[in-house]
Amino acid sequence: MKLAEILDAAAAGRFPAPDGSTTVVPQPSPRDAGVLAFTAHSVIFTDEDPDWVRATLAAIDCDSLAATMNPRFLAALLDRTGRSHDTTDLLTVAGPLPGEPALELREIDDPDHPRVRRARKRRDGVRVWAMPAGGGVLVLGRGVAGRWETAVEVDEDARQRGLGKELARAARHLVPDGAPVWSQQAAGNTRSIRAFQAAGYRPVGAEALMLARA
Repeated sequence: MKLAEILDAAAAGRFPAPDGSTTVVPQPSPRDAGVLAFTAHSVIFTDEDPDWVRATLAAIDCDSLAATMNPRFLAALLDRTGRSHDTTDLLTVAGPLPGEPALELREIDDPDHPRVRRARKRRDGVRVWAMPAGGGVLVLGRGVAGRWETAVEVDEDARQRGLGKELARAARHLVPDGAPVWSQQAAGNTRSIRAFQAAGYRPVGAEALMLARA
C-alpha cells in the first residue's frame, strides 16, 4: 500500500487496524520521510531497509506501541538517513467547504514572509492569502504524499480575537478539487490546536516528519 492511500483512507475515517503493528512503506518523494502514529498502529515512510527499521524498533527498550515515536528510534532514523527533525506534531484533517470564505482575503506573492519561506521548504505549489487590513496569513500547498496542507499565522497584536480559527476555516473553502485539507500542530501549541479543532479539523494521529538537509 502507498502512503497516499493510507492518508486518503484516514481522511475518510478509515484507519489501519489497531493491532499494535507497524507498516513500512516507501517514501512518496525524495523530500518526504517520517513516521505516522495512529491508534495502536504506526506507519513509517522511508526508503531505508525495512529489515533495519524492524530490528531497530525491536531494540528500543519501551512499550512496543510507543517504539516508533520513541526519541531513540527517531534519532536512529535521523542518523541513518542524514535528515533533520523539528518536532512531533498532532496531525489533523478537515473536509472542504463550499463557497467563498467568510473572512475577507486576497491572494499575495510574498516570498519573504517567514511562514511562506517555511512552507516552500516543505510543500509544492504554495499559495498565500492575507487579510487586506493585516492581521494574518493563510498558506496552502501540497505536502506529504501530495496531500493539501494549510498553515496560518496571526499577527501578535491581532491575537485573542478568534482569527486563527477563521483563517483555518477559510482554508477549507480555498482547498482545490474538493480535497480534504491537512494541518499539523505542535503538541505544545495549544492555542493552534484549539483554533484548528474549533474550525472543524479532526485529530487523526501524530507525525514526525524527517526533513532532507539543505
